[in-house]
Amino acid sequence: MAASRCLRCKPRAFNPIHRLLRRSSHSRSPPLDPPSRMHSFTRPWLPRNILNARIEAFLKAGGFDICFLNSELDDLDFSRVLNHLFDVSSDAALAFYFFRLYQRSHGIQHNLRTLCTLIHISVSGNLNHIAVNLLRRIVAELSEGEGEWIDLVFDGLRDVSRDRKDLEIVYSMLVRCCVDVGKVGAALQLMERMKRFGFFPSVGGYVVLFETLLESGRLSLAWEVFVEMPSLDNCSSCMFLGLFVHAFVKHGDFGGAWKLVREMWSGGVGVDVFICTTVIHGLCKHGLLKEGTCLLYKMLQMGVIVDSVLISSIIDGYCKAGRMLEGAKVFRSFTECVPDVFMYNSFMLQLCRDGNVIEANRILNEMFEVGVIPDSYNYDTLVVGYCKLEQVEEALKVFGQMIRRGHRPSVLTYTVLIEAHGKQNQCALQTVETFFHALKTDGLQPDVHAYNALINVYCQMGNMNKAYELKDMMMRDGVSPDVATYNILMHGLIKRGFILESRELFDELVRRGFSPDKFTYTNMIHGCSKQAKFEEAYLIWCTMSEHGTKPDVVTCSALLNGLCKVKRTREASVLFQRMLNIGLEPDLILYNTLVRGFCGEGNVDEAFNLLSMMAKHGVLPDNSTCQSLIYGLEKIGIENPIESAALKLDQIFHAI
Repeated sequence: MAASRCLRCKPRAFNPIHRLLRRSSHSRSPPLDPPSRMHSFTRPWLPRNILNARIEAFLKAGGFDICFLNSELDDLDFSRVLNHLFDVSSDAALAFYFFRLYQRSHGIQHNLRTLCTLIHISVSGNLNHIAVNLLRRIVAELSEGEGEWIDLVFDGLRDVSRDRKDLEIVYSMLVRCCVDVGKVGAALQLMERMKRFGFFPSVGGYVVLFETLLESGRLSLAWEVFVEMPSLDNCSSCMFLGLFVHAFVKHGDFGGAWKLVREMWSGGVGVDVFICTTVIHGLCKHGLLKEGTCLLYKMLQMGVIVDSVLISSIIDGYCKAGRMLEGAKVFRSFTECVPDVFMYNSFMLQLCRDGNVIEANRILNEMFEVGVIPDSYNYDTLVVGYCKLEQVEEALKVFGQMIRRGHRPSVLTYTVLIEAHGKQNQCALQTVETFFHALKTDGLQPDVHAYNALINVYCQMGNMNKAYELKDMMMRDGVSPDVATYNILMHGLIKRGFILESRELFDELVRRGFSPDKFTYTNMIHGCSKQAKFEEAYLIWCTMSEHGTKPDVVTCSALLNGLCKVKRTREASVLFQRMLNIGLEPDLILYNTLVRGFCGEGNVDEAFNLLSMMAKHGVLPDNSTCQSLIYGLEKIGIENPIESAALKLDQIFHAI
C-alpha cells in the first residue's frame, strides 16, 4: 500500500515521530505487571522495548502513518488499530499493552466501543481474565433499571464482534459479572436480550444466577429462568434441580423438596444420593427424624444406593436428639454399610454430652477392633468429655494416645486442657503455660478462646499484670479481644477491688464497638454494689433492656446482695418486685440472699413471706436458708430458734 492510511484525529502539538513508543521505554512509571510476576497466567510478557518495536513494525507494515500516535484518536480509529495489531500478530497481549500504553500516555479513559473491541480481542486471544476485568469495569457503571444503558452495552458488544461463538462467551461473562456484583436485575435484562438472538449463558453462569436467586428466597423467579433454559441432558438437569431441592430444604419447605424429588423420579431425571442426602440432612437438622428415616427407606425402594455419608447424617440426628438406641438400630439395619469415623464420633459426642465418657472411651477402642482408625476429632471429643467432668488425668491419657498415634492436636484440644487445669483448686500455672506454648510450637495460631482460657487462669490467680500482657500479645498476633475477654478481665479486677480500672475496661469495650452482654452488666453492677454506689448500679440495671439485654437472676442477685449487705432491704424488696414484674423466676440463691437480708434486720415476717413464695414455686430450702432463719429468730429473742426454724419450715413446705 503506497499511501498511508488516513485516520481521523484531533491534532496536538507536534512531537518527534515514535515519541509515544520511545517514551514508554524510558518512563519511570510502574510497569504494567509487577516485577515479581513475569507471566500473565501461562503467557510470558516480553520486555517493553521488544513490545514497542513489534507495535511500530506491525503498524508500518499495515500502512499506518504512526504520527497519529501523538494525537488523540476517536473510538472507531482506535478500534481499527487494536484489531490490526491482533490480526497480524495473533497476540491479544500486544493489543492490551498498546491499549494501556495509549491510555497512560494521553491521560484518557477509553470509551465503550474501544472497551468492547478489546474484550472481543481478549476472548479470541485466550486472555479471558482481561475480558472479565474490562466487563466488570463496564458493569460498575450500570445500575438496576437502567435499561437504555444495558441495551447500549449489549449493542456495543454485538457491533464490534466478528465471531458468533466469541460473542456468546462475552455475553455469558457479562451476565456473570452482573450477578457477581449483585446486579441481578441487569443480568436478567441482558439474558432477555440474548434470548432474542439465540444466545444463552454458560452452565456456570446459570449456576451462579440460580445460587444468588435461591439464596435470597426468590424461588419463583429462579424457576421461571430454569423453565426457559435450553434443553439439558440428564446430568445437567439433575444438577440444577439439586440446587432447587437444596433451596427448599434451606427455607424449611420439606414438602416442596420431596415433591420435586418425586417429580424428578417420575420424569426420568436421575436422582443421585447427594440430593437425597440434602433432604434427609435438613429433616434431621430440624428434628424430623421419623420423616428422615422414612425417606431413607423410600430411597432404597426406588433403587438409590445409599452411602456412609447419608447414614451418618441420620445417625448424627438421632444422637443429637439423645436417641442413640434408635440411631444404633438404624445403623444395624444397613449391614453392608461400613462404619466410618463420623458415625462413631456421633455416638461418642452424645455419650460425652451425657457424661458417659467411659462408654465413649470403649467405642474409641472398638474402632481399632473393627479396623477403623480414629481421627483427631474422635480424640478431641473424648478429651473434651473428660475435661467437662474435670477428670484431667484421664484427659491427659487420651491426649498422650493422640500424640503417640501421630494425630496433631487442634487449638480446641489445647484450649480445653488449659480450661480444665485452670478449674483445679491448686492450678499449676507452669503446666497451663506449657500447654499454651506447645500450641504455638505446633504451628497453630491461638484463637480468641485459647487466649481467653489462659487470661482467665491468670485472673483467677490474681495475676492481673500477666492477664493484661496476654491481652496485648493477642492483639499483636492479630487476634481481636471479644466481649468474653473483657468480661474475664473485669471480673478479675472487681474481685480484687479495682473498680475504677474495671470501669475503664467497660468504656474501652464500648469504644471498640462491642455490645455489652448480661455478664458485662453483671460485672459492672457487682462492682458498683461493692462500692455502695447503688444508684449507679440500678441505673445500669435499668439500661440493660434499652440495649437489648434482658436481666437475669444472676444480674439481679448482684444488686440485691449489695443492698442487703448494707441493710437496705426495703429497696431490695422493691427491686425484687420489679424483677418479678418483668417475668424473671428467682432461684434458690436469690431467695437466700433476701431471706438472709431480712433475717439480718430481724424482719422474720418478710422472711416467712419469701419462704411461702419459695414453696409455691417449688424452690426447696437448703442449709443456708435454715441458718439464716435461725439467726433471724435468735435476733428477735425467740427461745430454741433451731427448733422454731425447723417447725416453721416444716409448716410452710408441707402446707403447699
